[in-house]
Amino acid sequence: MSQFFTEASSEQAVNARMGVEVDARLKTVMASLVKHLHAFIKDVHLTQDEWESAIEFLTRTGQICGNERQEFILLSDTLGVSMLVDAINHRRPDGATENTVLGPFHVAESPQREMGACITLDGKGESCMFEGRVLDLQGNPVAGARLDVWSDNPEGFYDVQQPGVQPKWNNRGIFTTGADGAYRFVGIKPVSYPIPDDGPVGKMLAALGRHPYRPAHMHFIVTAPGFEKIVTHTFVGDDAYLKSDAVFGVKETLVAPFERVNDGSTRWRSTFDFVLTPE
Repeated sequence: MSQFFTEASSEQAVNARMGVEVDARLKTVMASLVKHLHAFIKDVHLTQDEWESAIEFLTRTGQICGNERQEFILLSDTLGVSMLVDAINHRRPDGATENTVLGPFHVAESPQREMGACITLDGKGESCMFEGRVLDLQGNPVAGARLDVWSDNPEGFYDVQQPGVQPKWNNRGIFTTGADGAYRFVGIKPVSYPIPDDGPVGKMLAALGRHPYRPAHMHFIVTAPGFEKIVTHTFVGDDAYLKSDAVFGVKETLVAPFERVNDGSTRWRSTFDFVLTPE
């Protein structure tokens, strides 16, 4: 039964207003949201000025969003929420490759390339051979696995950020494994770069004494029939931002070796095996 609102009974007053025939999952989520939100406000004794600043911050965050930019996802990323949701929804057994954030620069329908091909179309950056295998949990090769890969350029920009500057599909490609489960392609050694920090989220990071940088990484989406999809990165092992990634995307198991090559066709080599979990 509904009751009057008081400071002490605020949570109960709000949740009591929900209808009887509300969707059960919606009721669970909203009741918990109200409970923790009211507890937070009481815990920090939120002032009127602070509440107004929060409303202004959320308003500005919404106003900067558009087809090319999603500031609310950036906010979720920098507060660790995106990674927590991903972790809860992609729990995997020991030995399986872990997920991390997708990032905003994936492009569907990248070109299919021949195994071993080069995805760097502008010839810039320090060349790197990426190689390894796609395996199941028992160590057997997975044939027909599809690896959708992409990275930034040596200045820290993706091709979609620089139309007309970078060639379309620069540092992107799709590769399909054969019977041995092996993959191999040439890209560049990625570089670290800042997330967009000219909006409300950037100002929040600055106020908190946090930098906006992501450590260098290569993106992978790995799929195969009968297995869970992997959305992940491999990270450059000596990057200065590994332990302070602005979006908390680094997992220890995803830090890959990048070895300098003195007598090969590329300057670097990075070897990493992907281990899939059955659906």
